[in-house]
Amino acid sequence: MPVTFEELPLQVEGVNLHLSTIHNLKPNPILFLHGFGSSKEDLADLSLQPALKQHGYIAYDAPGCGHTESDNLAATDIPFLIATAEAVLDHFKITKFHLMGHSMGGLTALLLASRHPDRVLSFVNIKGNLAPEDCFLSRQIFQFPADDPEAFINAFIERTRTSGAFGSAMYASTLRHRVRTAAVRPIFESMVELTDHADLIDKFLALPCPRMFMFGEEMRGLSYLPLLEREGVELADIVGCGHFPMYSNPVEMYHRIADFLDRA
Repeated sequence: MPVTFEELPLQVEGVNLHLSTIHNLKPNPILFLHGFGSSKEDLADLSLQPALKQHGYIAYDAPGCGHTESDNLAATDIPFLIATAEAVLDHFKITKFHLMGHSMGGLTALLLASRHPDRVLSFVNIKGNLAPEDCFLSRQIFQFPADDPEAFINAFIERTRTSGAFGSAMYASTLRHRVRTAAVRPIFESMVELTDHADLIDKFLALPCPRMFMFGEEMRGLSYLPLLEREGVELADIVGCGHFPMYSNPVEMYHRIADFLDRA
């Protein structure tokens, strides 16, 4: 079945959305949730990988990002993104699914999985937030306060572009086109609040499904990696990258995902 691009009209918590989606529907598909300032295309090549072609796939531009339209960007916090994911699953009548999320999408996916643990067949967490140390992007809303949202995003893009981290210059080059300025503050503030206070590691470890935590070699110093490994989480250390394995080393990323799903 070919990949389909579809504009999906949805109403979520009173907010009208035109959700830009990509999907290849098969039983028990993969639901992919992208990161802040990214898009559904971040993992779209998954449907082209020979080792993954047996899997269905659903992804969409989150409200405030990409080609999705929302009539209330101020409502775009993490709980709203969870509700959006639930609405997408309901629309496609998906009861069981494999789950993947990157960064902001990894946080959203974790909380979604915690609400529906019996529906998630496996979870690939691609450097999603688990502890306060993960808020190196989102905490900038407090570290570099600005009354003007445009001034904040312009400075954020410049800091990201010049950070010297793998993939960051490429990521920064598309931020202006992939994120709505009015959605930045509610997303970032809720990410920090949940990461600091929602016991995310405990939620991750409590999930009954097979779990992988994927990270780039720049992230090998994360304090919680030994705990994840002791508790049975598979660690995927992707060489030659940092926060964005889909930009810096997609070949190894897809290889590790395919191997994990074969065993899961």
